[in-house]
Amino acid sequence: MRTRIKICGITRVEDARAAAELGADAVGMVFYAPSPRNVGLDQAREIVASIPPFVSVVGLFVNPTPEWVESVQQACALELLQFHGDEAPDFCGRFGLPYIKAARVRAGADLVQCLSPYQAARGWLLDAYDDQRYGGTGATFDWKLIPRELARPLILSGGLTPENVGAAVRQVSPWAVDVSSGVEAAKGIKDAAKIAAFIAGVKNEIA
Repeated sequence: MRTRIKICGITRVEDARAAAELGADAVGMVFYAPSPRNVGLDQAREIVASIPPFVSVVGLFVNPTPEWVESVQQACALELLQFHGDEAPDFCGRFGLPYIKAARVRAGADLVQCLSPYQAARGWLLDAYDDQRYGGTGATFDWKLIPRELARPLILSGGLTPENVGAAVRQVSPWAVDVSSGVEAAKGIKDAAKIAAFIAGVKNEIA
């Protein structure tokens, strides 16, 4: 199985182009004001316009209002929504677009119970737990906490880097991997060489 690759936290046109040219399957933009990788609508429009065909555009939200999601949709022509907060299943599914639901992993949490209401999600994304932040922490979690079988495709996130993604793919066999801080020169600024190394790390483990 080929592991899909998403480069998230894109804030610049040149980073989106680099991700696409280097082989990413999807690019993600963050529409959450507290995040250092947050993008405005004008900025997001420029990024979307720069992305070639067959590379998916994902919008990430954290506990948004429905009006905000709809505004972003109209402005940016998103293809997939990603919800990282405490959004209810009905909320996630109300926008007429496929969605991913994220969960933060920690010892003692029942991931299956947490995610089972989100059967309509196209995939379940697992990220490191932080009691202050919804993702983007740069921290890994214990991959042994992931249940052996999940009802939806698994997207692995949380502290992935060019150095550890090969081990992650080998151990977890996720449908996709999602990286942000692990391929950055600074918060919100991607490093093309790190993106290339990350993608090579994934492909080397599935060749």
